[in-house]
Amino acid sequence: MAKFEVKFFFIVGLLCFSIDTTSVFAKAKTKSDTVGRTGIDSSRTVTVNRIIIIGNKRTRDPIISRELSLKTSDTVRFYKLPEILSLDKRKIYNLRLFNTVTIRSLEMSYNTIDLLVEVEERWYTWPIPIFELADRNFNEWWQNYNHDFGRVNYGLRLEQYNCRGRNETLKLTAQFGFTQNYALSYVIPYLDKRQKQGLILSFDFGELRNVGAQTVDHKIKFLPTDSAALFDGKPVLRNTISAHATYTYRKSFFETHSFSIGYRSSYINDQVAVYNPNYFNNTSNKQKYAMFSYSFRSEHRDVVMYPLNGYQFSAHIQKNGLGWEGDVNQWILNLTHAYHHDLKRGYNLSNFSSLYISDPMRQPYNLLGALGYQRQIVRGYEVYVIEGPKFFVNKTTFKKKIYSSASRWENMPLEQFKHVPFAIFWKAFADFGYVQNYINYEEKNQNTRLSGKLLAGAGTGVDIVLPYDVVFRLEYTFTREATQGFFFNLKKDF
Repeated sequence: MAKFEVKFFFIVGLLCFSIDTTSVFAKAKTKSDTVGRTGIDSSRTVTVNRIIIIGNKRTRDPIISRELSLKTSDTVRFYKLPEILSLDKRKIYNLRLFNTVTIRSLEMSYNTIDLLVEVEERWYTWPIPIFELADRNFNEWWQNYNHDFGRVNYGLRLEQYNCRGRNETLKLTAQFGFTQNYALSYVIPYLDKRQKQGLILSFDFGELRNVGAQTVDHKIKFLPTDSAALFDGKPVLRNTISAHATYTYRKSFFETHSFSIGYRSSYINDQVAVYNPNYFNNTSNKQKYAMFSYSFRSEHRDVVMYPLNGYQFSAHIQKNGLGWEGDVNQWILNLTHAYHHDLKRGYNLSNFSSLYISDPMRQPYNLLGALGYQRQIVRGYEVYVIEGPKFFVNKTTFKKKIYSSASRWENMPLEQFKHVPFAIFWKAFADFGYVQNYINYEEKNQNTRLSGKLLAGAGTGVDIVLPYDVVFRLEYTFTREATQGFFFNLKKDF
């Protein structure tokens, strides 16, 4: 569920967070800083004598050196060195541990160099007040639910990055309001000395006093709070407990494999089962199932938070229901591909494609796949949920950087907050998609207006890019159905 959040770092960070602006807001340089001779000799080779890392007060050296292509005693053609160091600089920055990264080669002799890696660490501890919409996006909340502030979640999220200096992440969530949620997760990217294997553990408990129990004309209908019975003395329409363990294997710099196993147990109020007998199938008020998934991700983009060059591919296959208990049986396949091309002079062309397939076609309501969530959306249709066992979406964006700046707040006592970057991109875009409708919807002639035909949206807008994955997207879109409107979103479109 997409979230509209007002966070502590939003109040402070817009003024003073620091990131490497040469990677995000300006054209990425093709050459890293190199100290020494500038003449090009294709036959000349150099050997790495030492690797010196400075500026990492908390982060351990192996976390940084793991991203370097060159190790001590390695030999390389001297003319290839700038390109290698530029790529390594990008890899270290994409760890999201540092504001700035600089790599220099220091010539000790004609055939010997030292590598100097200098980093400036970010701030890693964030107690973040939660104030967010419970709906998929701002536009759905504003148009479909009459900007009702009763549909707001509040609470506190604690995010501790770079635990133990090993790039481990701890997240704790205590959320109240429209949706109650308590969550714990711990990410360990490196378990072994070779830094290839990792582990992710997560636990989640949620209580919903408002449930999206049915889809009518591609819009989610919620049961009112007063429909809830009392669970342990509190009005609750649904509660869910889930736990997952994920093993990760990062064989190379750019490819990651993930294997996950999990378990989910959910209960709904009888009112929900009566309102939508297909919510859990056969008017049942409970659903329990185990799940297994495999994911592959190949990441070759320059800056993950707002890429302007490179490509990314991901594949995800998941089996819900392993036969241990319950009657859940579902296979899911999702393939995505993103491509970003630097056209020079501040122009950029990007494309994103996604394919989703679910089988069998008959599924309980809570497991229906849908176009309309996060990146799986055709712009202009933000207020709709278009459900189907198979769908495809393609999104193309043409951008022009119209403004960027980076200043330094010298009076700020914390080094992590002295750099103040800012950028604005104008864009034009065109999206299209297709959703195959579910059999049970066709049989009942429900939610057929937007399924089974080409969906298309095009428009123009502005991206305002800020640190820590904050992107304001202001867009005006026209659709194939002759609708138009202004849409506001947070975070990058893909």
